[in-house]
Amino acid sequence: MDRAGVGRVCLALPAATLDHPFGDDHDAYKVGGKMFCMVGGGGSISFKVSDIAYEVLTESGQARPAPYMARNKWVNLARIDDWTDDELAEHLAIAHGIVAAKLTKKARSALGLT
Repeated sequence: MDRAGVGRVCLALPAATLDHPFGDDHDAYKVGGKMFCMVGGGGSISFKVSDIAYEVLTESGQARPAPYMARNKWVNLARIDDWTDDELAEHLAIAHGIVAAKLTKKARSALGLT
């Protein structure tokens, strides 16, 4: 998968939006104003994972703790194409779901996520 592929996958998720809060070379995908994935200008990708997935992925070396976001259980891949397209798409959908589930009931309802 490439940067455009990540965009297609993320923007196909319910109520997902694209923002550039860190400049045009960083794509931040959000749901309800909360970020669930970020693609860096250098070709890396970071995304939210569950507590268990964080431990498994970082301890096995499949991913590393995401800079600045590791305490929030985000992982980082040095290159978007480090994983298969299907595997990455599945993790991005899960990241979206984790973040969407933490939105208030009112926010989820307004976004049609209930």
